[in-house]
Amino acid sequence: MPYVIIYTDGGASPNPGTGGWAAVLYSPVHKAKREIYGSELNTTNNRMEITAAIKALEALKTPCDVDLYTDSAYLQNTFAKKWIYNWKKNGWKNTSGAVLNRDLWEKLLELTKIHNVTWHHVKGHADNELNNRCDELVHKAREELS
Repeated sequence: MPYVIIYTDGGASPNPGTGGWAAVLYSPVHKAKREIYGSELNTTNNRMEITAAIKALEALKTPCDVDLYTDSAYLQNTFAKKWIYNWKKNGWKNTSGAVLNRDLWEKLLELTKIHNVTWHHVKGHADNELNNRCDELVHKAREELS
């Protein structure tokens, strides 16, 4: 399978409020980089973080091996710690009640059946060039919507 590195980011300001999501997709074999981004009104940070991962995986034309980097511990832990499988098994409930953003989690779960995704957490707003680029694109997306 082709190999792709993806960085994602999302945010809303205020939270909830105007949101943006972004992803940078990089193919080491082809030395090709693609940037995608978008925005929504009346959304949350978490919805935008999840949306960024969905849009990035949807942008892949064939099944891929993916290393996906996010500064959202919530997004990364949902898969790395297998929370999502327990939520599904428990009727989309967690210890707090109904799982928020179920629509997005279900879509993302389906995409992880197509692509072999390894989830990684990176420190946000630090010295990671591609994470910082995603953050810039999130702000650009929000500004273009305003």
